[in-house]
Amino acid sequence: MASETSAMSSAQNVVSSPLEMKGLSPFDHKISMAKRYAHEGVVAGAKAAVVASIATAIPTFACVRTLQWAKYNLNPTAQALVISTVAGAAYFIVADKTVLASARKNSFKDIQA
Repeated sequence: MASETSAMSSAQNVVSSPLEMKGLSPFDHKISMAKRYAHEGVVAGAKAAVVASIATAIPTFACVRTLQWAKYNLNPTAQALVISTVAGAAYFIVADKTVLASARKNSFKDIQA
């Protein structure tokens, strides 16, 4: 008896995938796809920002330790500014390219259909 109620309650808690758009209107489908593409852009941008931060931090810190000019002119605030600027630029460039590529792919799919 207890196994039947647990089986019924687990069947009620099943959530359908966003790709299964059986009961949604075309507008709702487009909204859900736009949210999915935006999320993909955010994830790709975050990955690019992490890589760019590491790729910028290593040479920045190495220059500050080895070059006299950098040692005297790049205080910790300037070093953080250099690294965060590159990370922010990488994030926005990659996120934008990812969203635009998804939109382009989706628009060509609509034309061919």
